[in-house]
Amino acid sequence: MGPLVALTFDNGPTRRVTERVLDVLDERGVPATFFAVGRRLDTPDGRAIGSEVVRRGHTLGGHTWSHAVPFGLGDDEVVSRELLDTAAVVGAVGGDPLLFRPYGIGGVVDERLMSAHGARLLRDGGYTCALWTSVPRDWEDADGWPARAVADIAATSHSVVALHDVAAAALDRLDDFLARCLDDGVVFTRALPDACTPIRAGRPTVSYDLLGVSGADPPHEPERHERS
Repeated sequence: MGPLVALTFDNGPTRRVTERVLDVLDERGVPATFFAVGRRLDTPDGRAIGSEVVRRGHTLGGHTWSHAVPFGLGDDEVVSRELLDTAAVVGAVGGDPLLFRPYGIGGVVDERLMSAHGARLLRDGGYTCALWTSVPRDWEDADGWPARAVADIAATSHSVVALHDVAAAALDRLDDFLARCLDDGVVFTRALPDACTPIRAGRPTVSYDLLGVSGADPPHEPERHERS
């Protein structure tokens, strides 16, 4: 079996973009996970698109409410609102309200990513926190990102590629990228590896330290999940 790739899309939904991304995925038979920004999802168009993501068999989770406040830099009230308000609207359109991707300021994983309060909310609420192994910066280079993504995929057996369903990002080269991956024997999956899923269903995994939080030590031994 070839390398596993979990394909993810952040920062939508975006009218006339997310729908086209869905069409490309359908044509190639590729499953994906969409991490929606709460304020973009909580509009008539956003709700309709979010529901369509779920209807077509993909996964819909949350990616903060505003996409403006890294949890490591926000006060507790702001962090709570960014997480819980997003979960509410994701659940309202049929998505998974307990699947969450934090805002990483361009894909950076450092002390700004998460606060102790945020980590406790995720654990106590039974959330799954999903990070990434590849951020090919499609929003900066809409033509050149596939080469970087392919190189990242080749470097590990189970990648999580973070693309974006916004204007001038992944869409124009998405079909070419998928075709290259399928030719290379890539197996697309929605399964997320422990290596970039520091909390799964409220329980810390072996990558919990990636969150870099102090005062939020896991209360039990990390869970380990085999590759699936």
